[in-house]
Amino acid sequence: MSRIGRLPITVPAGVEVKIGENNEITVKGKNGTLTRTLHPDMIVKNEGGVITVERPSEDKAHKALHGLTRTLINNMVVGVTEGWTKELEINGVGYRAAMQGKALNLSLGYSHPVIYEAKEGITIEVPAPNRIIVKGANKEDVGATAAKIREFRQPEPYKGKGIKYLNEHIRRKEGKTGAKKK
Repeated sequence: MSRIGRLPITVPAGVEVKIGENNEITVKGKNGTLTRTLHPDMIVKNEGGVITVERPSEDKAHKALHGLTRTLINNMVVGVTEGWTKELEINGVGYRAAMQGKALNLSLGYSHPVIYEAKEGITIEVPAPNRIIVKGANKEDVGATAAKIREFRQPEPYKGKGIKYLNEHIRRKEGKTGAKKK
């Protein structure tokens, strides 16, 4: 049996979970409401504040869906209670970020500023000109937004200039050493 799939999910106080038709699950908490349609073969039960996921057979596909379904539900529960965050760091001379209303204004060495408007449910904070914090209840949206911001100027391997995740390690390359003399 799946080690992740068989773990029960304890629903914290203040979180409301509804399992509707066609395995549509709605999780409501202090950070908002998340809705997702799960695979119809998975059996999701909510009994006394504990959610369990079961699979109908030992098929390879059902085994794969078992752990995935449990993780998706757990991510929703954690998202509406604590929320998800990703931190980005900007390295480079003249590279900086600032908030312009609800839009993120990035100066990344281009001839124009890059302005990024986050989708609803995602908040972006800039505590320092070289730090960006992306927050939200939906883990996928937080990760996608952080990846999109990083995509504007990915870190390069020679000087490490660009936007990187806070704990990301950039493999550095050695530059040219010059022509050899005979």
